[in-house]
Amino acid sequence: MLNRVVLIGRLTKDPDLRYTPSGVAVTQFVLAVDRTFTSGEGEREADFIPIVMWRQLAETCANYLKKGRLTAVEGRIQVRNYESNEGKRVYVTEVIADNVRFLESANGGSGSGGSNTGSSGNSGNRSGGQGSNRNQSGGTYGGGSQSSNKGGNGGGRDTFANDGRPIDISEDDLPF
Repeated sequence: MLNRVVLIGRLTKDPDLRYTPSGVAVTQFVLAVDRTFTSGEGEREADFIPIVMWRQLAETCANYLKKGRLTAVEGRIQVRNYESNEGKRVYVTEVIADNVRFLESANGGSGSGGSNTGSSGNSGNRSGGQGSNRNQSGGTYGGGSQSSNKGGNGGGRDTFANDGRPIDISEDDLPF
């Protein structure tokens, strides 16, 4: 069986951070994800998907994400139900996130990469939040790994700007 979801969208409002009676952090927000097609009138439609994060990931997302920020979420779909005050059964479908990547810088500019936030200790977390951070100014939180950006990076230039393309290096520049 496989239950994995990867979404990229924008937050519809600031994340809502709360704590359970036992002190566990939980954050919720809604992610607006554009559909790949347009309506009959030529307008783009979007799906509004509820996202839930727990523990350290919840606190990190509540501190750094804001309304409108472009964000990638990886997790699993969960369906839960409860009985409403009127006695009706209510079903809720949501994504339980175990990895969140900030795709825009804090000032709202795009194209700068983002920081990878992974959860450590979430039940159902298969990825462990592992991944490399490709943002020179961002950090990696939770269980993720961080790429080093030390020494000789050209004065703040993004060392991963040509990611995936050949790098022209003379043999004299190699340390071995």
